[in-house]
Amino acid sequence: MNWTVIRQYLPLYRKAAGLTVRIGLLGIAAAILIGLFCTAVQRSRIPVFRQLVSAYIELSRNTPLLVQLFFLYYGLPKIGVPTNAVACGIAGLAFLGGSYMAEAFRSGVEAIDIIQEESAYSLGLSRGQTLRYVIFPQAFSVSVPAFVANVIFLLKETSVFSAISLMDLMFTAKDLIGLYYKTTESLFLLVVFYLLILLPISLLGTLLERRTRHAGFGT
Repeated sequence: MNWTVIRQYLPLYRKAAGLTVRIGLLGIAAAILIGLFCTAVQRSRIPVFRQLVSAYIELSRNTPLLVQLFFLYYGLPKIGVPTNAVACGIAGLAFLGGSYMAEAFRSGVEAIDIIQEESAYSLGLSRGQTLRYVIFPQAFSVSVPAFVANVIFLLKETSVFSAISLMDLMFTAKDLIGLYYKTTESLFLLVVFYLLILLPISLLGTLLERRTRHAGFGT
């Protein structure tokens, strides 16, 4: 292990980690919004919309992110839609993550006993108020483990962004290995930076799960 080489590579990895986190967080934020929207549609009484959401979830979850990125990055310009690598990375992560978030939120909502919803209606709450004040707070605590797992999964999936020439952590590691053949040092820094990104999220997720359950939500 050449520590001089590691010190030389650190600025490159810090820059790549910043890009990885930035794209990852934007993609995850969009995935959360998509997941919430899909969950709301699945609880609606409009069969056509529910079928469309189900089709989207099956398509998204059963195709690799790499294929989705290739379609966005190489396919959209063919039909006259201008794009770039960063936008494709965010859109691809949102498209994939939205389906996983939708399933996590749906499982949380379905874990709530139907009698709680009926009781809320009997007390005069509207459908929106019931979701906001009764269903979603409890469903959130049930969904925390799956939600945190999805966040970690999506951040790890950013490793395929190198295929569309995004200078993320994986691209930087592969580039340095190809140029200077410093495989051990490059992979060591790759592992370290992924741990620095993902380990705090895992620990915060565990703490959040304990706090929500301690507060009386969940099972």
